[in-house]
Amino acid sequence: MKKNDFVIGVLGGMGTYATINLFKQYTEVFPAEKEWERPRIIIDNRCTMPSRVRAFLYNENVDQLVDEMSESMQGLVNSGCNKIILACNTSHLFLPQIYENVPGLKNKVIHIIECCVNEIKNDGVEKVYLLGSEGTIDSKIYQDKLYSIGVKCITPSKDEYGLLRDCIEAVKQNKFNDNVKKIFVDLTNRYDYCILGCTELPILYDLYKNEIKSKKIYDPLLIGLYNLKEEFDNE
Repeated sequence: MKKNDFVIGVLGGMGTYATINLFKQYTEVFPAEKEWERPRIIIDNRCTMPSRVRAFLYNENVDQLVDEMSESMQGLVNSGCNKIILACNTSHLFLPQIYENVPGLKNKVIHIIECCVNEIKNDGVEKVYLLGSEGTIDSKIYQDKLYSIGVKCITPSKDEYGLLRDCIEAVKQNKFNDNVKKIFVDLTNRYDYCILGCTELPILYDLYKNEIKSKKIYDPLLIGLYNLKEEFDNE
């Protein structure tokens, strides 16, 4: 494949500020003196889709969600995208159904959760803390993959899910305050290694990173972009 044929597709809008942050990260991961040195990127900010968390937790609007995700991803492929990244961790839970709808998608998707787990394995980390939506945490999509490579995954207790929701909603609404800062910093600083398993949380990290004491923070979406950069450089 020629570099000019390398086209990244993003299914975004889950939420919109997380997608904006992804686009910002894309410009940093793919530095360029001339614009044409970067790969083309096409973003479908489909913010009208049903909630991924409610679809998992309550089986709410699952068929509609899968159909709309499948339609958007097929649309990205039809527009020329040969690499697709989902700007939402919880949305990865529905990939098996999406692959049934559109079988050709599987080899195009950059699975950010698998990318993150691979980096943790390469780092030799034995124990990692996971922050994310209650859908992502309760699904055990991270825990199971980490357990399979011998890594212990610790999560907040269920009575702390409300605190995580406060952090996530603050980003979705672009409204921050000292209470959100305290919650996020206190949660993140509990362990040396922490996964920000919701695409809203890296935005909080960028705001408050000077107060984070963890040895390493894992941003799965950013790791996925670096995986794309490696593929692009090898073209």
